[in-house]
Amino acid sequence: MILLATDWGQAWMMAGISVAVVFLILILLVCVLSVFSMVAQGKKVKPAVAVAPAPKSVKSSGASKADEAAVAMAVYLYMNGRHDEESGRLTIHVNEHSLWHEELNDRL
Repeated sequence: MILLATDWGQAWMMAGISVAVVFLILILLVCVLSVFSMVAQGKKVKPAVAVAPAPKSVKSSGASKADEAAVAMAVYLYMNGRHDEESGRLTIHVNEHSLWHEELNDRL
């Protein structure tokens, strides 16, 4: 008898509205992600606020020539791939006789 008491017009309308809301949210999500991808790829996006030009030269204060040379050498080595190289292997030593193992065996 519940099937006969249901207002099917309103039920179909609610189902249609819910499907439409889901599709609108998906379309909005696609638009937002496409804008983010354009920004990430470096395409020019019109700025909302004018940006002031950068100063032509900036003098470093407090850093000696040796400090500047060390930083420049570190950046050069990093950019040319001459930094520390890792083996890519992970070594795990299994300790079969840990205290946790002993407590677990005592309880069993």
